[in-house]
Amino acid sequence: MANLVVYPDRHSFIDGTADFIVDLVAQAIAERGRFTIALSGGGTPRPIYARLATAGYRDRIDWSKVRIFFGDERCVSPDDALAGSNYRMAREVLLDHVALPPDHIHRIQGEIDPVQAAMIYEQELQALFRTSTFPTFDLICLGLGDNGHTASLFPGTAALREQMRWVVPQYVEVMATWRVTFTAPLINAARHSAFLVEGAGKAEVLWRVLEGPYQPDVLPAQLIQPVNGQLHWLVDAAAAAKVRPL
Repeated sequence: MANLVVYPDRHSFIDGTADFIVDLVAQAIAERGRFTIALSGGGTPRPIYARLATAGYRDRIDWSKVRIFFGDERCVSPDDALAGSNYRMAREVLLDHVALPPDHIHRIQGEIDPVQAAMIYEQELQALFRTSTFPTFDLICLGLGDNGHTASLFPGTAALREQMRWVVPQYVEVMATWRVTFTAPLINAARHSAFLVEGAGKAEVLWRVLEGPYQPDVLPAQLIQPVNGQLHWLVDAAAAAKVRPL
C-alpha cells in the first residue's frame, strides 16, 4: 500500500521530506545500528539534501552510522558540473558538510566503462550487504521524470525487464547517453522507497503513474511496488493537483 503525503508548498515539502529522512535514520540506527540510503539525482532533491546539511538537521543524525549510495548515475566524470553528476551534486550540497566517514560514501564510477561500472557497483553492494539475494536498503530516494522514468529506468529500455541483476548499464536513446542504474527488483527490496515530486510540471505524469492504466514499459515508475517495504509519495500540492488521496 502506497502512502501519499501532500505538502502545501515548496518550503513545507523540503522541510517535511528532510524530517521524514531524519526520522527514518533514527529508527534504523535504533533497530539495526546503521542507516543505508540510496540518493537520487536531479533538481528536486537538491534543496532537501542542502536542508539536511544545515545545523538544525545534521546535528540530529549520527553520521558515523550512515552509509550513502546512489540509485543511478550519469556516465560522466564525478567533477563534471555541466553534465550533471549525481555524486557531484550530493557532495556539493550535503556530503562535504556533514561528518560522514569517507569510506561510508559509495559512488558509482560514472567515468569508466558503463558495463564495468555497473559490475563493480553490484559487487561492492554484495560485499557490503553480505547477501546473495537483493539487499534491503533502509531508504531509496526516487525522482519522477516527465516521461515517467525513475532512477535511470527509462521507457522502452532493456533495464526494465531485468530480474536478476542489481545494477545495470543502460544506453538511453532519447538522451544519447549511458547511465548506470539500480534495477526495479533491487528498489522493490527496500524497507522504504520514497518518490520526491515537486511542481505543477509533474502533475500530469504523477496522475498517470498513480491513476492511469498499468503500463510499466511506458511509465517505468509503475514498476516500483515494494515486496515487503513501504512506498511513499512525498509531493507538493502543485504536483498533486490531479490525483485523488490514496
